[in-house]
Amino acid sequence: MSLFAEGEGNTPLSAEEQAELIPNLATKEELNEWERQNILEAYAWALAPNNPRRHDPLVESYVRDLHLRMFDQTWKWAGTYRTTEKNIGIPHHEIRERLAASLGDARYWLEHETYPPDELAVRFHHRLVLIHPFANGNGRHARLMADVLAQRQNRPVFTWGGADLVCGDFRRRYIDALQAGQARTGDVAANARNWQERVDGFADPTYPENRDDMRTTRWGQQLAPRERA
Repeated sequence: MSLFAEGEGNTPLSAEEQAELIPNLATKEELNEWERQNILEAYAWALAPNNPRRHDPLVESYVRDLHLRMFDQTWKWAGTYRTTEKNIGIPHHEIRERLAASLGDARYWLEHETYPPDELAVRFHHRLVLIHPFANGNGRHARLMADVLAQRQNRPVFTWGGADLVCGDFRRRYIDALQAGQARTGDVAANARNWQERVDGFADPTYPENRDDMRTTRWGQQLAPRERA
């Protein structure tokens, strides 16, 4: 598959955004694998023991920093809000205002226990997807934000169906749930845990794919070392 082939539910990148790719890759499969390795590093950091207690996830700087950590070795625009319009998401000039409002809402929900923990996390995930603050990677970023919020409330992280949501049937079900949730957000929360079996794999920094000796992709390119603050 060509490098920038558009898949189901993918956000198309502009020519300028495509030119900001950091590694030298040839196919979509290589890009997916490279991003996966980059994202595993962010998972290990975000879900490390006590990390959600040391970092406040409901501030704007954390939202950007998490996206940066997920894609900093893949895209030069990682952690930067998009400046183009997409097939999903609000107008780009509204991103900061709408994101600030959503962060404030989520903090209120958390402090006042407005929703059960799982539903709160998935509602915020849904808000982030609808805003679509970045050029790409919004779904993956929103899912990790939901995991962080779940863990902060002493809940296990979501497994998101226990499957790769880059492609396939689980991705179709995920997109269907998001679209249904535009009318009834609670449906998204209900569907999310229906897909889950509570496992701790991604939350464990010793999980094999999170270790430093697993940082080489199958094409031999290696991600740069990272300090985990």
